[in-house]
Amino acid sequence: MTAGQLSAMLVALGEHHDRGAFRQLFDHFAPRLKSFYLKAGTNPQMAEELVQETFTQIWRKAHLYRPDKAAASTWIFTIARNQRIDRLRSEKSFVYKDEDFFASKLVSDEEQTTEVHRNELVERVSKAMALLPSNQAEIVSMAFYDEATHAEIAQKLSLPLGTVKSRMRLAFGRLRNILSEVEA
Repeated sequence: MTAGQLSAMLVALGEHHDRGAFRQLFDHFAPRLKSFYLKAGTNPQMAEELVQETFTQIWRKAHLYRPDKAAASTWIFTIARNQRIDRLRSEKSFVYKDEDFFASKLVSDEEQTTEVHRNELVERVSKAMALLPSNQAEIVSMAFYDEATHAEIAQKLSLPLGTVKSRMRLAFGRLRNILSEVEA
């Protein structure tokens, strides 16, 4: 499925609550989202729940999607990232009443710090991705979220392989600059 087709389905979903478009988006993105959540360290059951919650948000917010601002995959994975962050925040605010249970579930400060740093990095990279031109953000999203090779991206977007590699290189250069400005 091409990026243009995905965008068109998302627009149809937003404008007409098109169930067929929603089903196709689900079939295309659900396995990718589950993989995304699992790679981020989410357990399989929570990954399934987050996929469902993500698609609930996609259904509710599809009318807000603007194809001129971001590729469909970028928009959807941003929702997915936010769902995961919201879930992590809500779980940390839960208060355990059973002290024995709480004591047995203590996580070392180092593990908590690592998770916080990982979440901050994901948030910074997502914000930086939003600043990329849509043609570059789409290629980076396909490479990392969809795990597509450069050749697969070139084929899906009907672009020469050299153009895909060039846009990827430009995107990484911009991301590097944006992220270094944030750190400075």
